[in-house]
Amino acid sequence: MATGPDWETIGPPPLGLFATEQVRALRDLASGRERRKVARRAVRGDGHAVLVLPGLLAGDFSTAPLRGFLRDLCYDARGWKLGINRGPEPDKIRALGDRLEHLCDRHGRRISLIGWSLGGIFARELARARPDRVRLVISMGSPFRDISATHATRLVPLRRGDTPHGENRDLHTWLRQPLDVPTTSIYSRTDGIVHWQSCLEEEGPERENIEVDCSHTGMGFHPTVLEVIADRLGQPEGEWHPYADRPSGPKRQAHRRAS
Repeated sequence: MATGPDWETIGPPPLGLFATEQVRALRDLASGRERRKVARRAVRGDGHAVLVLPGLLAGDFSTAPLRGFLRDLCYDARGWKLGINRGPEPDKIRALGDRLEHLCDRHGRRISLIGWSLGGIFARELARARPDRVRLVISMGSPFRDISATHATRLVPLRRGDTPHGENRDLHTWLRQPLDVPTTSIYSRTDGIVHWQSCLEEEGPERENIEVDCSHTGMGFHPTVLEVIADRLGQPEGEWHPYADRPSGPKRQAHRRAS
């Protein structure tokens, strides 16, 4: 990994992890019994809205299990309703901002944002632009530290004009800047799509990195990830505490890094 004061190139995860990604994702998907256990013991929510954003080349169908889990916990979990995520298309970015405003106005309170992979980068930038409308941000396997550190952008290159996003130094510097709202980054060292180091938030107040053991494409329905998400959303608004400091928080697989 090459580093500099405001620039680093991490690169995608090893090909061995990439080759086994789908097999491990199927294993994660099959853990329905554990998911039901998580749902039974999780703290019920306060009814606030949660906007869930999909990853690259995915849509609301991919986040349906997560949104169903959150609705069972009494949150108003919503999809982005913008079809397939094909990258930062200007029309969709504007529509996403409008959806945030609509949900905030409807509920009369801030909402939480959850983003999977590229959706997590969208969630972060939405919160950066409208911090007064966002309660907290949770990203899952999102390479905001180095957007080129993923096999996905090699298959579907993301570009700004004629320059690939992965080669845009200013964009790299911008995306890794911390937010003004509580932020949780969930990552996995066994992620076969996104390199885990590209998901690490800078140390500082109201920021945390939580490690889990699962595939990239299994994050949206893995029991440990759901457990972490339920715990983070269950905090009273304005009373955010790091995950490892929560006395009732599950500790079996997840742990906090770089608080």
